[in-house]
Amino acid sequence: MSDVKMVATRVGFGTALKELGYERDDFVVLDADLAAATQTGAFKKEFPDRFYNCGIAEQNMVSIAAGIAATGKKVVCSSFAMFAAGRAFEQVRNSVGYPHLNVIIGATHAGISVGEDGATHQCCEDIALMRTIPGMTIINPADETEARLAVHAAMKHDGPVYMRFGRLAVPVVFDDDYKFEIGKGVELKEGNDVTIVATGLMVNEALQAHELLKAEGINARVINIATIKPLDTEIILKAAKETGAIVTAEEHSVIGGLGSAVSEFLSEEYPTPVVKLGVYDVFGHSGAAPKLLDEFGLRAVNIVEKAKKAISMK
Repeated sequence: MSDVKMVATRVGFGTALKELGYERDDFVVLDADLAAATQTGAFKKEFPDRFYNCGIAEQNMVSIAAGIAATGKKVVCSSFAMFAAGRAFEQVRNSVGYPHLNVIIGATHAGISVGEDGATHQCCEDIALMRTIPGMTIINPADETEARLAVHAAMKHDGPVYMRFGRLAVPVVFDDDYKFEIGKGVELKEGNDVTIVATGLMVNEALQAHELLKAEGINARVINIATIKPLDTEIILKAAKETGAIVTAEEHSVIGGLGSAVSEFLSEEYPTPVVKLGVYDVFGHSGAAPKLLDEFGLRAVNIVEKAKKAISMK
């Protein structure tokens, strides 16, 4: 892995904000006293007059974002996922979602891979929360490249967007010529025996699982779903019809996340065996991120096990 570039998706978030700052002057950035961690500091350094530190007051930050957006400006507000989606849920729902405002919520440090910060900061419920808000677009990039491109796309999008970024440096999967489109999944590997539908840092694990399964004579299709809402139902339906078995992989609770979205769609449109891999209705705990991913079964070898189970259910 020494030749693999490792970058956290939150870095792509910060880079994109700085790039966009030079391209357009119709948006501002708000942060809840975490600019260094969330990477909004990159924007702050270049455009201090368009950056506002709202302090450790996430609910107030979202309300301010809504107020500014109501005047016609685009607004990016950022904090850790646990606070942006959890603590400020009511403000996101009523002040941003209900009036369908152009607010991008940049939620960093999501999932078990927050590591040493422990259970109170390891937000594995944020996608589930945001999915319940009508009109909310949810994007969970797989790597730094996709994160950067997704922020550019979100800035052109009409309506609220929840963007999920990680703390941990992860392999860069996509080249600079990668094309990102909101609402579109991407088939990364062909296969007809089973489909692995992955999001976020689990995309790299899914690619590794593809190789492990291939060594056993199993051809797994791998699909990257960065936009969890709206879900690319066309690519999911095609995979279900052609492979007959689905595994979903996410660094999020198996309740309410990608696995739930895929299951809900297929159960009505084309009933197919779906095996979900994620965090199983438990809280996390403090520890080194790589070891936690091992402990919680968020690795390629675990995807392989689930793929075999899904195939057996055909």
